[in-house]
Amino acid sequence: MRTWKPAAAGVLELIAGSFQIVGGAALILFSGAVAAGLPFCWPNRMGPELPVPLIAGVGLPMVLLGIVAIVGGIVALKRRAWGLALAGGICALFPPYTLLGIVAIVFVALSKDEF
Repeated sequence: MRTWKPAAAGVLELIAGSFQIVGGAALILFSGAVAAGLPFCWPNRMGPELPVPLIAGVGLPMVLLGIVAIVGGIVALKRRAWGLALAGGICALFPPYTLLGIVAIVFVALSKDEF
């Protein structure tokens, strides 16, 4: 029997994954601007070039998690691979939209028999 749960989980994973990709890309692109403002917050403690790889390094995992969440959302909508749909829900669990990931994991777990 087909229910609405895999479709809802897929949509939630797609939304969370797209926000993760946008947020991660923004972190990567604007890490230089953020790092340039840090010496004004803490003068004489660090050079402006030090935090750029650290800030950009946070953005890359966000983009990768967002890609996995989007792929998991597509698989959940097609009801193909339950494990990948669950992995997409787990990747959607990370910020900025943690609640969407929690609900997506619950829906995927409850609809295991439909895959």
